[in-house]
Amino acid sequence: MHSEYYFEQAIEQSLTTAGGYVKGNPKDYDPRLALFPKDVVAFIQTTQPKTWEKIHNSCKDETETRIVNDLAHALDTEGALSVLRQGFKCFGKKIKMAYFAPNTSINKTTQEQYDANVLKCTRQLHTEFNEIPDMVLSLNGIPLITLELKNEFSASGWNVEDAKIQFKKDRNAKGRLFEFKKRTLVHFAVDTCEVYMTTKLDGENTFFLPFNKGYLNGKGNPPVEGDVRTHYLWTETLARHSFMEIFARYMHLSVESKKFRTDTGFRYIEKETMIFPRYHQLDAVRKLTKHSKANGSGHNYLIQHSAGSGKSNTIAWLAHQLASMHNADDQKIFNSIIVITDRIVLDRQLQETIAQFEHKDGVVQKIDENTLQLTNALASNVPIIITTIQKFPYIMQSIRTQAKKGIKVDLSTEGKRFAVIVDEAHSSQGGETAQQLKQILNKDGIESAIAQEFLDDGDDDESELTDDVKKHLFAEASKRSRQPNLSFFAFTATPKWKTLACFDEAGDNGEAPFHHYSMKQAIQEGFILDVLANYTTYEQYFKLIKIADNDPELAKNKTKALMARFVSMHPSVIAQKVEIIVEHFRTVTMHRIGGRAKAMVVTNSREQAVRYKLAFDEYIKEKKYTGIKSLVAFSGKLEVDGTEYTEPKMNGFKETELPDQFDTDDYQVLLVAEKYQTGFDQPLLHTMFVDKKLSGIQAVQTLSRLNRCAYGKEDTFVLDFVNTHEDIYKAFKPFYELTKLGDIPNEQKLNELGYTLDQWKFYFEVDLNEFANIWFKDRSKLTGHEHKQLNSIIDRAVDKYKKIHSDDLVHQQEQQKLFKSQLQSYLNLYLFVSQIMDFTDSEHEQRYAYLKALLQKLPKGSKENEVDLSKIVELQFYRLQKLSENSIDLGHGEANALKGSTDVGTGQAESTDNVSHLIDELNEAFGTDFTVADQLFFDQVEQAAIENEEIVQAVNANSLDNFTEYLSGKLIDLFLVRLAGNEEVCNKVMSTDELRKKVAKRLAKHIYTRTKKKASK
Repeated sequence: MHSEYYFEQAIEQSLTTAGGYVKGNPKDYDPRLALFPKDVVAFIQTTQPKTWEKIHNSCKDETETRIVNDLAHALDTEGALSVLRQGFKCFGKKIKMAYFAPNTSINKTTQEQYDANVLKCTRQLHTEFNEIPDMVLSLNGIPLITLELKNEFSASGWNVEDAKIQFKKDRNAKGRLFEFKKRTLVHFAVDTCEVYMTTKLDGENTFFLPFNKGYLNGKGNPPVEGDVRTHYLWTETLARHSFMEIFARYMHLSVESKKFRTDTGFRYIEKETMIFPRYHQLDAVRKLTKHSKANGSGHNYLIQHSAGSGKSNTIAWLAHQLASMHNADDQKIFNSIIVITDRIVLDRQLQETIAQFEHKDGVVQKIDENTLQLTNALASNVPIIITTIQKFPYIMQSIRTQAKKGIKVDLSTEGKRFAVIVDEAHSSQGGETAQQLKQILNKDGIESAIAQEFLDDGDDDESELTDDVKKHLFAEASKRSRQPNLSFFAFTATPKWKTLACFDEAGDNGEAPFHHYSMKQAIQEGFILDVLANYTTYEQYFKLIKIADNDPELAKNKTKALMARFVSMHPSVIAQKVEIIVEHFRTVTMHRIGGRAKAMVVTNSREQAVRYKLAFDEYIKEKKYTGIKSLVAFSGKLEVDGTEYTEPKMNGFKETELPDQFDTDDYQVLLVAEKYQTGFDQPLLHTMFVDKKLSGIQAVQTLSRLNRCAYGKEDTFVLDFVNTHEDIYKAFKPFYELTKLGDIPNEQKLNELGYTLDQWKFYFEVDLNEFANIWFKDRSKLTGHEHKQLNSIIDRAVDKYKKIHSDDLVHQQEQQKLFKSQLQSYLNLYLFVSQIMDFTDSEHEQRYAYLKALLQKLPKGSKENEVDLSKIVELQFYRLQKLSENSIDLGHGEANALKGSTDVGTGQAESTDNVSHLIDELNEAFGTDFTVADQLFFDQVEQAAIENEEIVQAVNANSLDNFTEYLSGKLIDLFLVRLAGNEEVCNKVMSTDELRKKVAKRLAKHIYTRTKKKASK
């Protein structure tokens, strides 16, 4: 009962009893044609009798042979997928080989044709090379799927890995049954625990993808009561309706043009890949379309899919199916599908994929010209529109411009429903631009209804506002909240708390995200690399001294930040880091990925990027190194030490050419400042050097530039000068498995922040009302006089802002900064809260409009009073020391839920202190009173301690705090062994309790970390 025979039998029984299949006879298979001729003939005679008769009149007794041979020829030349969708010709007559499910139930004939398809499950047939696949699934006589089945309980004990080996070694990839795209289109290796698939057999080079559901947010499949873990393959995926839908709406042939460099220039080769959806892709699209069909528009879905999830294909499949979806009454659910993306590759992939499903023009339109093009696409109900979110704010302007030219553009969205698919949701949702998208798509819909509801309410508190203004106020407010004619489908790997709160349609577990494919699963399944597997951190030590004669009093936190920046920009500091970077690249990185590996250096500012580039090139020149050249990436232009720099000037070519240039073998290292840290796809990136503080989503997105897979790429490496292992762990952990949402801000927080702003007394209710009565009029009717009035109203608050604490410049600047911070917090919070709830009055919308205008008129910060630290302090000592060199394990610990800001901005102004005190504090945290020779002495002490068995036992038996106390008592013994030649430093350390504790603490940290790491190997 535990042999493979019974496993086959159980699957066959499931398919033929509940799966919609008929049991096939292996003797009906023709190995020469790789077809089931009897099934082909029966299908055509049943579904297309008139065509059969016409061909029969010409071919007589040769009809069956002629049709089957012509079908085989079409399959050999055009491929099985094309023949299934478009049919083939015989004697000039078009013959269809499959009928797919209709979008509506209006036409009974199409449903009857769909029901006439015959799916068969055939076991143990023989090919022309006498191969015997365990199972072949066919449609109307055309074999499309093969399965190799292994039962771990059988005598052989074989599993899915053996099934993969069987496909690689025992199946002739040139045979007619297995040849790429001509007959069978997908091959499954199956045991009772896991499923793998491939769409192309290529001997030892055959590449299998997992087709598993995932278990505990990782790879594999969950246990099933009373059945095997892989039952879903035959009970769900390969069942009749699912089988037909996959071949009709999912499978497609991807043709990718690959560019490579030769001695004579660039050449292109085309690579064909047959795409079969992975389990999570199929599951996501089906659940999203099922929910939309049952519930209609007006829902916000979050799809949290990791890098490596195949998001582009998932979006393409979803867009196509939403565009053709009808409800139970056979009405289209959405008039248009709008895909919001900044990725060129997604646009191309969408068009190519959908072109294989829809053999007509006009289904997909890319908005690549201007806003008028988008306006016309919306007005003419183009099924799928691909655009960037930045084009929406200009639609109303475009309509007005056309009207002035006498051209009418009818863009009424009243009664229309839209599905908006957002690629990388956190960068596209929650801002003012996203609100304008809602306004456009809801131009004449719910706005007027809400406004009328408010006018009927007659709220006495707003008697100072005219009815016209009240109507416009609520029109503005309504566009921010959820709309019944809009559904949003947001895709991201790293959702912010705002994203989780806005896209809140519950998934299988009862909460957002609606669908999930984790980073953990993507790594374990091999679709991306673990960028934290090799993570080295450095600790920096430095000492500053005051060189100015005076001791000015400066803002404490700001000046300490400036001092840290002063250190990071210092030529000797950058020189040390450049040496580490270049030497590591030459000794390690450049030998990875077959000698083609590249590196990225992440800097903390444009100025630092420029200084790195100059130092990098100078070091290479000085050392006369070859095979390593750098590029720099930063925006705009800036002046450094009296010279103006731009990215094109430093690189020697246009900004837009950088990705292609870096893709060549001419350049190996890319130095970046706020560029190419998100969305940059360069599979040859192997190493990253980080000289910037990273946290949260930014850390995940930046380091994830390394995770792309490439042939020969087996690992990655990160060398971090700034962040600790703990910093990076905290950043990655929430996104490793399932991201959860904690408490989110609500209207009460908004009220508190509004009250805090009101207490500054820069404005009063009368100012808000005066502003609203003008601002919320019909904008096209505003006069020049009213424009002046708006400025006059805002200027009252601006004057009060300028005069606050005018007798104390430092205090004034801090108070102004605090007010601005609170004001910006209110604007951001309102934009968010207004999306997840409907307000009962217009107070917040009124205040929002006023404060937004006020922020625009407040004086911008000036650098005139910024302190030039180069005239006050000097860097006396700087040293880098490797702190930790191991992996960051995300598998332990619990991820904290993402939370929104709950601070209402009532913090106090920053304190001040003398420069000398600030230098002391910074030196205490990062510094040392010791020379380079002294540091060598400490390194020797550290190494001796690590080799001391008693000290190692103390490390293993204690926490870091307890070990530090223990080491403090051992310090004198460790020093005495090396006293000769080191008397001065020993006396210095032992002279005071404070210094001894400081040295003990630092040594203890290093000894503890290195010993623990050594023990874990």
